[in-house]
Amino acid sequence: MWVEIKEAQNLMTAEMWKELFEGEGIPTRIMTASGEPMGQELAAYRILVPEDKKHVIEEVLRKL
Repeated sequence: MWVEIKEAQNLMTAEMWKELFEGEGIPTRIMTASGEPMGQELAAYRILVPEDKKHVIEEVLRKL
């Protein structure tokens, strides 16, 4: 199961979070927050990670 770990205000920010988390070896998905089609630059996005990796993400975020 995937859980939301962050919300980004636009696609560029969401992709930056995704790259950071995937650089730590954590699979990451991004989805629009309101169900709009993907690729909308100015839509809000949810950053999702597997539930069993949530504690790893929390540790990464603590180090920022």
